[in-house]
Amino acid sequence: MEGHSRRDLIRIAAGAVVAVPATAQIAAQQTASDAPQFFTPDEFRMLDELTEIIIPADDHSPGASAAKVAAYLDKSLAEAFESQPRQKFREGLKLVDSLSRELNHKTFLESTPEQRVAVVAHIARNEKSPKKPEEQFFVQLKTSTAFAYYTSSIGIHQEMEYKGNTMQIEYAGFDAGLVPIQVPDSSK
Repeated sequence: MEGHSRRDLIRIAAGAVVAVPATAQIAAQQTASDAPQFFTPDEFRMLDELTEIIIPADDHSPGASAAKVAAYLDKSLAEAFESQPRQKFREGLKLVDSLSRELNHKTFLESTPEQRVAVVAHIARNEKSPKKPEEQFFVQLKTSTAFAYYTSSIGIHQEMEYKGNTMQIEYAGFDAGLVPIQVPDSSK
């Protein structure tokens, strides 16, 4: 080997021996961190589908799935101090699955994309004044999805196009100093 001493080659080989297990360990940690912490794998897939229906990808920006909304919700619920939020979310997913069986004779995940959207439309129809448990779950799910999405990097930077603390050439806001102040006539 031109330009390398035997000592250099031994150093390189030793570095490779050390690097391989470290790389494998990092890959194993990433795989473990991708696994759901609270939800079962099927519940997690179902949650990911539901959030993507609520905030789908479009020409402007990726959707809830790319923003890892389900992973955020999973981690939040896994770390929740109270058991009630976890229980309500898990019961809500069961209600959605039950409704899917009733409407489509299939579980939510076994249903076609169009059937899934129809199930979500069914539970969203009374969003303004939810009465049934599945309608209340939809409001909770939509609120949680929107919060997780719009606090993610994708939601902030791609969807809302937030540029951060940058210098503006021209003031783009409302200048109250340009509006004439009307003083009430006190003589009346």
